[in-house]
Amino acid sequence: MFKPQINILEIITAADIAVFVLVLLLTVAAVLYGQSLRKKSGSIMLDYMLMGRRLTLPLFVATLVASWYGGIFGVNEITFNYGIYNFVTQGLFWYAAYIIFALFLVKKVKQYQSVTIPDLVGKMFGPKSAKTAAVFTFFNILPISYVLSLGIFLNLIFSVPVIWGMVIGTVFVSLYCAWGGFRAVVFSDAVQFTAMCLAVLIVLIYSLCTFGGLDFLTANLPPSHFSLTGGNGWLNTLIWGAIALATLVDPSFYQRCFAAKDVKTARSGILICTLIWFCFDICTTSGALYARALLPDAQASHAYFLYAVQLLPSGLRGFFIAGILAVILSTLDSFLFIASNTVVYDLFKNKFKNKLIANQVSFFLIAALAIALAVFFEGNFRKIWFTMGSYMSACLLIPMLAGYIWPGTIKDKVFTFSALFSALAITVWDLLPKSGFAAQVDGFYIGIILNLVIIGFNIVKVKYARD
Repeated sequence: MFKPQINILEIITAADIAVFVLVLLLTVAAVLYGQSLRKKSGSIMLDYMLMGRRLTLPLFVATLVASWYGGIFGVNEITFNYGIYNFVTQGLFWYAAYIIFALFLVKKVKQYQSVTIPDLVGKMFGPKSAKTAAVFTFFNILPISYVLSLGIFLNLIFSVPVIWGMVIGTVFVSLYCAWGGFRAVVFSDAVQFTAMCLAVLIVLIYSLCTFGGLDFLTANLPPSHFSLTGGNGWLNTLIWGAIALATLVDPSFYQRCFAAKDVKTARSGILICTLIWFCFDICTTSGALYARALLPDAQASHAYFLYAVQLLPSGLRGFFIAGILAVILSTLDSFLFIASNTVVYDLFKNKFKNKLIANQVSFFLIAALAIALAVFFEGNFRKIWFTMGSYMSACLLIPMLAGYIWPGTIKDKVFTFSALFSALAITVWDLLPKSGFAAQVDGFYIGIILNLVIIGFNIVKVKYARD
C-alpha cells in the first residue's frame, strides 16, 4: 500500500490544490490585515522589531508555538531512527526548560525593556558582553536546518534539487519578512499555527483508525524504538537536557517576551504553549513511528511526509501539505528576522543611517549564509542542532543566569572572557583525538564546566570582597 518513493504530483488532486492555495491565501490575508492595524505613531523601528510591545495573549501563543517546529523533517528523522528517544530529547527536556523560563525568568526579562538578547546583556553586564552575546546569538539563530527543511519540502513536491528549493523558498520568505517586519511574522504565524496543529492531528487520527494503536507499533518496530535512549548512550541522551536549557537564552523566547504587552501575557503564554507543544510532539512522534513501521526502507527525513500523503484522502492531503509548509515557514521567517535584527541592531549598531533599509537588505545576505552552511553540514539536522545549540547553551547560559540571580556580581570583562574561553575549549576538545571514556564526553560538557568554574570563582571573589 505504501511506497518509500513516490511522485507526489501524480497523487495530488484538484481538491488538494484548492485547499493548499486557500491556506496560502489566508496567510497572505492575515499579513495584510496585520499591516492595516499598524499605528502610525510611535517608533518605526520598535514597531518593525517588536510590534510596538503590544503582543496579546492569543497572538503570543500562536507565534511562539509556530516558531518552534521548522525542523520537522529533522525531528521525524530522529524518531524514524531512534523511536521515542526523540520525544525525550526533543520534548520532555524542553518542557522543563519552558516552565522554568515562564515561572522564574519572564519577570526579570521584561523589567529590562530590551529589544534583543544582546541589548539585554549589554544592560546587565556592559558593551563588550553585548557584542559577545550578539555573535553567539547570530550563529545560534541562523536558520540553517529550516532552510534545509524548506529545500527538502520543495524537492518532495516539485522534484526541484534541494539546493534550488532552499534558494527559491528562502528568497520568498525574505521578501515578506523584509516588507512587514515582526508584525508580518506574527500574523502569518496565526494562520500557520492553526494549519500545522490540525495537520499533524489529522495524521494521528487516521493512523489510529486505520492501523490501531500501540499493539500495531510494538509488533512492527524494533524494541530499541521504545527505549528512552534509543540505543544511544546516557551521556549522549542527557546532553540534550543541557542543550534544552538553551531555551533560557533563546532569542525567539526573548523576542516574544520583549514584544508581549505585559508580564502576565508572557508567562501565561509560555505555559499554554508548553501544553500545545506536548500535544504536537505526541502527534509527530506517533506519526513518525507509523511511518517507520510501514515505510522502513524510506529515507528517514522524508518518511513521515511520504507516509502521510499516501494515508490521507483527497482534500485532507492538500491541507496536510499546507500544514507542513506552515511548520517550516513559521520558524524560518522568525529566525531570519531575529538574525537580521542581531546584525543591524547589535553587531553593527550605529553603523547605518537607515536601520530599516539595512535590516531589510540583511535578510538576503543572511539567507545566503544559511544556505551555504546547510550545504556545509551536508543536510545533517542532528549535527546542526547539536553544534549550534551546544555553543549557545554552554557559553551564555551560566553567566546570564548568574546575572539574574546575583545582579552586579559579573562584570563586562568576566562575561566576555567566560563565554569566549568556553567556546574555544569546546572547539579544541572536539578537534582533539580521543579514546575510551573521553571519546564519549562531548565538548559541551567541557565548556559548561569551565563556565561554571570561571563564573563561580568570580561570584565568590566578589562576595568575599564585599564581606
